[in-house]
Amino acid sequence: MIRLESISKQNGHQILFIEASAALQRGEKVGLVGPNGSGKTTLFRMITGQEHPDEGQVAVDRGVTIGYFSQDVGDMAGRSAVAEVMDGAGPVSVVAAELKELEAAMADPDRADEIDEIVAHYGEVQARFEELDGYALDGRAREVLAGLSFTQEMMDGDTGALSGGWKMRVALARILLMRPDVMLLDEPSNHLDLESLIWLEDFLKSYDGALLMTSHDRAFMNRIITKVVEIDGGALTAYARDYEFYEQQRALNEKQQQAQFERQQAMLAKEIKFIERFKARASHAAQVQSRIKKLDKIDRVEPPKRRQTVLFEFPPAPRSGEDVVSLKDVHKSYGGRRIYEGLDFLVRRRERWCVMGINGAGKSTLLKLVAGTAEPDQGTVAVGSSVRMGYFAQHAMELLDGEHSVFQSLEDAFPQAGQGSLRALAGCFGFSGDDVEKRCRVLSGGEKARLVMAKMLYNPPNLLVLDEPTNHLDMATKEMLIAALSQYDGSMLFVSHDRHFLAALSNRVLELTPDGVHHYGGGYTEYVARTGQEAPGLRG
Repeated sequence: MIRLESISKQNGHQILFIEASAALQRGEKVGLVGPNGSGKTTLFRMITGQEHPDEGQVAVDRGVTIGYFSQDVGDMAGRSAVAEVMDGAGPVSVVAAELKELEAAMADPDRADEIDEIVAHYGEVQARFEELDGYALDGRAREVLAGLSFTQEMMDGDTGALSGGWKMRVALARILLMRPDVMLLDEPSNHLDLESLIWLEDFLKSYDGALLMTSHDRAFMNRIITKVVEIDGGALTAYARDYEFYEQQRALNEKQQQAQFERQQAMLAKEIKFIERFKARASHAAQVQSRIKKLDKIDRVEPPKRRQTVLFEFPPAPRSGEDVVSLKDVHKSYGGRRIYEGLDFLVRRRERWCVMGINGAGKSTLLKLVAGTAEPDQGTVAVGSSVRMGYFAQHAMELLDGEHSVFQSLEDAFPQAGQGSLRALAGCFGFSGDDVEKRCRVLSGGEKARLVMAKMLYNPPNLLVLDEPTNHLDMATKEMLIAALSQYDGSMLFVSHDRHFLAALSNRVLELTPDGVHHYGGGYTEYVARTGQEAPGLRG
């Protein structure tokens, strides 16, 4: 269906592809992987014709329809979410908008004298809408939006009033409703809650078209794809099977290449030593020349490319008391909506609670109450003795001063610290060399998240309160964070939609449901085994 034939592409001084080739066949589900900046989005844009390779060609079979979801969703003001989603299906959305206008005209008392004409026109437009299967499409659009956690009010309200994350879901729903021959999905798992993520997973597994996608969520990727295409050093390499197999195969290939490289280096060293030793002796001249010619003809084995990884290091935190946080008879409402009525909850030392619940259940509210950024309407929230808290919230990234550099941001937070220790801290969080001079306004979401974590962890807390800490992190950084937090000695209270993160780090589950609050001993893996569901909103 789609073939990349010996493509080369350079952006400024950066070479992305060098005579790279790959193919996407009918019905294949492919995960596109590679480090940040390796060219994944550029590859999508070349397939859709928004960019062109410098050399080679991108061939798409005639008549193949492509739906492309990217992180750049643009402005959507003035129309409902349902209208925006149906718009991806073509002319039917225009007819739907005309029906709405005519319905409003029929209800307008100022146009009572035109009513016969309006009703007649409405009948014609309605017939056209039925002919285009509009009523079924409206239902399907609502089904997709409901799967992505939209309420009826959100579906019919102005899309312009939605946050960026919800607009992303509208853009994603457009592609899903369109059901093209090929879907190109660039990070579709970003900004989704766990229920939406699992619904999307099921949708994509049953989709019979071809799929090429990127995702920083390994569990999501692993359950959908049947093939991996890796971008590495300008080349495209295909691996059969899922992401887990790709990781194992890549590690094995690297080990074999390293062994091959070391064997060749040992052989070369031996030959060079012989040449150096005997090059001045006439009796060995023929042998020396023979070995020099042999060395010139050898294909040199390159050592495996080393991926740069961020290493998080948690200095030992001071010990807290046994009771870390206690909530007693907590009531909390927003407007007329009650979030908590008489909540009792205790976090003890070294407990790692993951908080689960559908959108609006009060997950982030609980974290805010514990962190002290929200007050209960009634009841008490008491932080225990010797507790030093680190709170990671999404809004913390928006509070970074855009004009300050990474290093200035750290200096402002820790004016007593020496330059050397701050540079070491920045290095631990992936800011080495000139990266520390980057202004905060040009940082990616992942870089901002790493900077906020660096500021949070410089004076190590013994209680971590984390609200979706992995949202903007790439897979390698996420793995390093999980590895570091596994060694962390303090207590944790966190919300995450990443199942790998949940399973690796939780040893308690707090589930918020309309029926009340449920506690589970054991972590997320035990919760799934006991309930038979991966998220509260999926229960029958």
